[in-house]
Amino acid sequence: MTAANRNSLPKFSLVVPVYRVQGYLRACLDSVLSQSFEDFEIVAVDDHSPDACGRILDEYASMDGRVVPVHFEENRGIGKARDAGALKARGEYILFLDGDDTLANGALQAMAERLALTSNPDILLLNHVRTYWDNSVQTSVADEMLRGAGTDVFTALERPEFLTMFAVVWNRAYRREFYADNSFVFTDGIYEDALMVYKTMLTAKHIAALDYVCVEYRQRRQGNTMRTPGRKHFGIFEQYARLFEFLDENPQNAPVRALLFERMASHFLFTLAREDRIVPKDRAEFFKLSSAQYKRYKPSDFIIPIGSQGIKFQLLERGSYAAHAGMSFAIGKRRQVLRGAMKTRTRLGKAAYNRLYRLHLRRPVDENLAVYAAYWNRGVACNPAAVYYKAKELASNVHGVWVVRKDSVETVPEGIDFVVANSPRYWELMARAKYLVNNVNFPNNLVKRPEQIHLQTHHGTPLKQMGIDQQSFPAVAKGMSFGKLLERADKWDLSLTSNQHSTEIWERVYPCAFEAIEYGYPRNDVYFRATVHDVNRLRAELGIEEGKTAILYCPTVRDYQKGYVPRIDLERFCRELGPDYVLLVRTHYFYSSDPRLEELQERGLIKDVSKYPAVEDLCLAANALITDYSSIMFDYACLDRPIVTYADDWEVYRKARGVYFDVLSGKPGETPGAIATSENELIETFRSGAWNGRPAAELRAAFRRRFVQYDDGYAAERVVRHLFLGETAGTPAVLPLDKRTPAPVPGTAAQVPISGQTARESGLVDA
Repeated sequence: MTAANRNSLPKFSLVVPVYRVQGYLRACLDSVLSQSFEDFEIVAVDDHSPDACGRILDEYASMDGRVVPVHFEENRGIGKARDAGALKARGEYILFLDGDDTLANGALQAMAERLALTSNPDILLLNHVRTYWDNSVQTSVADEMLRGAGTDVFTALERPEFLTMFAVVWNRAYRREFYADNSFVFTDGIYEDALMVYKTMLTAKHIAALDYVCVEYRQRRQGNTMRTPGRKHFGIFEQYARLFEFLDENPQNAPVRALLFERMASHFLFTLAREDRIVPKDRAEFFKLSSAQYKRYKPSDFIIPIGSQGIKFQLLERGSYAAHAGMSFAIGKRRQVLRGAMKTRTRLGKAAYNRLYRLHLRRPVDENLAVYAAYWNRGVACNPAAVYYKAKELASNVHGVWVVRKDSVETVPEGIDFVVANSPRYWELMARAKYLVNNVNFPNNLVKRPEQIHLQTHHGTPLKQMGIDQQSFPAVAKGMSFGKLLERADKWDLSLTSNQHSTEIWERVYPCAFEAIEYGYPRNDVYFRATVHDVNRLRAELGIEEGKTAILYCPTVRDYQKGYVPRIDLERFCRELGPDYVLLVRTHYFYSSDPRLEELQERGLIKDVSKYPAVEDLCLAANALITDYSSIMFDYACLDRPIVTYADDWEVYRKARGVYFDVLSGKPGETPGAIATSENELIETFRSGAWNGRPAAELRAAFRRRFVQYDDGYAAERVVRHLFLGETAGTPAVLPLDKRTPAPVPGTAAQVPISGQTARESGLVDA
């Protein structure tokens, strides 16, 4: 739909306030745009979000005229964002949808049909479910009540039970004329939903209900404003004071005053009990204010409920915080005893290591000590290695120690301090190091001290699904504890990303409290710093003859297969390409040596570089890359050299492992170059020159614009200055893509120039 279609008034206006939800926003927008009922608009209000939310909204608006972005120049809060969206809305009905929630399939169609059956009421109440990170779904407690309403139309006084529904604005649709004629606006602060819900419900003359599940309410582990402790939660008292002022001004609502009073008191007690809302030092004061408001607004006809809740109400009325705290402590203690009994057996089994580790945990943190690890302690590699070397240059006061496995000790370069995992010194270092740097997770038994800083560098841009998204794929999820996975990710302080795609994915699939730092991958710095001399030296070391075109073949691991299974007849492939090509084959590090590759190497047909220590060197030496679903494609794109996607098992892999986009689609930004889905197609791709043709170059250019976003040769410096020197301002800014010069292309194989430049002019070949 184009912007021109905005001349006609839509049925629905979905108002989406947006702030710090970049990992969830695409799913939210997609859930609306994919609805079968298409007569709607999305008024999305960027509340000056510091992340990429604003850019995402503009991106969607450029593709679909039904998306109407509004950008605030300063952060004004969710209430003001909703007000701005409602003012701009043109639809017959307004729906509020939070940017981290989604609309269920068929929701708008079900709403439209129920509105027609109920003669367009002022408010249509909607059903919802709660969705959790482990893919579990919880039905709304109002489900049966909504179903029982059928197509009845009523007021809140006629059916007061509907005032007990979850008091949020996103589980109802408002007729816009009703909403505007009554000048409804949100108040400042949190808990603004409750006041809006009760005022609109008591003002509406026609209310209907829909039992169809319309909203999927995401229960975030971290990042939800309501689950962040602080004094802001004291704003609940002002919101309910405003509600009772409204009731005083509208005496016709007296029949539901006692019901709303009970809702208020229950809300106070619920908030007080939540450790993620009221911190211990504030609880006595919060209880005191709750008690004062209880006494002030208690109706004369109020009947205290029975059971433990009734006892808590009595304690509120008496203002007895000590008794309330004692009651809460007793309940909590019983739960703690039960949990502790379940953990005793596990603790006994770890007593030996605990004694040593706990001893070191009592010692002060060493402010000048950093522990590094990569690929499950396989050696000095990847992003941590690049950070380590740059830290030696810029933060020489910080001593770095690498954690390695026993069988990797011999791979550690001379002069680098290392420790074997689980040795006595290892436990000392893990307990005392100020900085922890890894491209995977440290073990479950790591105790993350508050003084320590954990940098998760990751080791690739995600094409295949990661984190909690893997739960839907048995080949990957079998035997994997996703709860433990998130406990490990909870220890991250910083998450390093090389592009916006990664930032959004990591935020959603690891729903934890880390900070994303968009500095690029330090391991990719070499792709912008290597000289023609470096490239020629590497080729000579690898035995690549001058004038030959070197092709690096890097297939990824298959979760649905055991062991390395060749996907190409390498002997035939080399024979068909002829003597001007040399094939470098690198299997995934999960696989052990393969005798078939060894035999082909002995015959001089290929070069098996599976055990070569630095894949970055191989990329620099290669004229082109053949891969399938490996993240190496995103790194190799830094070099602006041809990438051929060979995916003969795409459908199987996609269903077994899950992917975030279709690398075979041929769409700019998804496909990095030429495509082959069979061995014959792959051979023809090279024999015809398509691997290095203009269409492939244009796809590569679009791919680089999307994924070579922050890699520019200065990533390691940005990380070191942030992590070790505390410099978040003044670090090298990311260079524009057209200002970055990749390492020169080796040999004489010509690349198709980009943007009208010749290869020589663009700096892609040695002058």
